Amino acid sequence: PAVLEKQIALIQTLLKKLPVFGICLGHQLIALALGAKTYKMKFGHHGVNHPVRDELTGRVFVTSQNHGFAVDEKSLPPDVGIWFRNANDGTVEGIYHKTLPVKCAQFHPEACPGPHDSSWIFQSFLDVLATPSAPTV
Repeated sequence: PAVLEKQIALIQTLLKKLPVFGICLGHQLIALALGAKTYKMKFGHHGVNHPVRDELTGRVFVTSQNHGFAVDEKSLPPDVGIWFRNANDGTVEGIYHKTLPVKCAQFHPEACPGPHDSSWIFQSFLDVLATPSAPTV
């Protein structure tokens, strides 16, 4: 994803002006735009039974995933927090910005097993949009 320099630059511009929510490659590009790095995973995550933990609540849920790169946790800037983590290998599965309305998920919340299993993820971002003074998490 780091080779997508034009897209990363565009996202950097958008992050200063608009609320942003990213999924999968969008998550990786947002992380890069915020100053983090990505790396190629040895095997990647592919399939429909990957447990992910919400680092803010401790809630664990099953996700669908299809990616071969991950965000390097050690490269995250101080103003970026980890939202989700893979419960099997500990890789970063989602981040949020601590002061900007920016959130993203590496997995596919739109493809979680149940029809409403991940609606709360989208709702958390919609809540940020509805209340500009609300915290970003």
